[in-house]
Amino acid sequence: MRSILLFLFIIHHSSFIIASADDWPQWRGPNRDGVWRETGILEKFPAGSLKIRWRAPIGSGYCGPTVADGRVYVTDRVDLPKQIERVHCFGWETGKEIWSHQYDCEYTVSYVAGPRASVTIADGRAYALGTMGHLNCFDAADGRVLWSKDLNAQYKIQMPIWGIAAAPLVEKDLVILHIGGEDGACLVALDKRTGEERWRALNDRASYAAPITIEQAGKRLVVCWTGDNVAALEADTGKLVWEHPFKPTRMVIGITTPVVEQDRLFVSSFYDGSLMLRLKRDQPTVEQVWRRLGPDEQHTDSLHAIISTPYLEGDYVYGVDSYGELRCLDAKTGDRIWESRDAVPRERWATIHMVKNGKNIWMFNDRGELIISRLDSSGFHEISRAKLIEPTKAQLPRRDGVCWSHPAYAYKHVFARNDKELVAASLAAE
Repeated sequence: MRSILLFLFIIHHSSFIIASADDWPQWRGPNRDGVWRETGILEKFPAGSLKIRWRAPIGSGYCGPTVADGRVYVTDRVDLPKQIERVHCFGWETGKEIWSHQYDCEYTVSYVAGPRASVTIADGRAYALGTMGHLNCFDAADGRVLWSKDLNAQYKIQMPIWGIAAAPLVEKDLVILHIGGEDGACLVALDKRTGEERWRALNDRASYAAPITIEQAGKRLVVCWTGDNVAALEADTGKLVWEHPFKPTRMVIGITTPVVEQDRLFVSSFYDGSLMLRLKRDQPTVEQVWRRLGPDEQHTDSLHAIISTPYLEGDYVYGVDSYGELRCLDAKTGDRIWESRDAVPRERWATIHMVKNGKNIWMFNDRGELIISRLDSSGFHEISRAKLIEPTKAQLPRRDGVCWSHPAYAYKHVFARNDKELVAASLAAE
């Protein structure tokens, strides 16, 4: 009897942890804003190290993991004996595989390490979008394919150089996709239950930036930074509400997610600098606050971000410049307040993924290091740093490789991947 009672207690306690903790069900967290809202998180790494809870072998890919309902999702690619993309689901506590799905997928894009877009989980379904436009909707629990689409064949995508990268956005009964299709299908919205098209919008080229939703002047809008504009659409209908041009000078290379705080919207590009827009509160329109652009990638002005989505709060923007320079900008003007080279070694496309938890900014750099920090107008204040996972070379074969995939934070754990494994480590305060 004691054993039965203990077993029931453990099951109940485990279920309570999942029910009371935050999931990380999509790109950049529950609200796509890079905010991790769990409490009871450690303030400093013990002895500067992290104890890995489990490791699961996977293949290469840029897709960051997502976590929901006690399961962890990630995609990868295998090229021998033939080219396939795979979608995996693991148990969050043990790392044991729950289900896996694979399909043939021949790449015709650059950077062939694997899928880019994180899996989006909503209402018991998992939406996985592959590099060449294969979209699968799964039963999130058992991996049954509920419906699938070859979006490249259906929409004749003007395929970006690095493939499709923007994570699916679920909004009410729609799944919204940034794909760059022909005939006004840069963005398409499908019925999330059936996969049937509900609307399409814009003749723009696709970029790699994930769409987000905002509320403006009483309207629910989808905001997307395409290859040509920053645009807002009515979420229900796809009707264009406003757009602001942000055309690339050399090539479409927009990767970072648009960042919104109150009435400001910020985007930043490797070659094309930064743009700050003001969202009108009484009408669904925007105006430019400032635009800054340096002469080239090594002589930048304000911020030229590449993979690292900036963080905007109050009077300041914090972001990572073209060669890994961590910078603070005056949000009113774009002027640089300070720069630090301590968070990641200098290198072209050096990357730091930033997530806010309470007063701390958690950074995951491309060396596979996890950093607890504070950012303010006086500088970068490192609190603690620990190695989480080793860089690998499939994503980028320089030095000893990189860790470019965004980690997930859920159940007081961090989940991160490279080109060989997915790892989980506890971040709970003891």
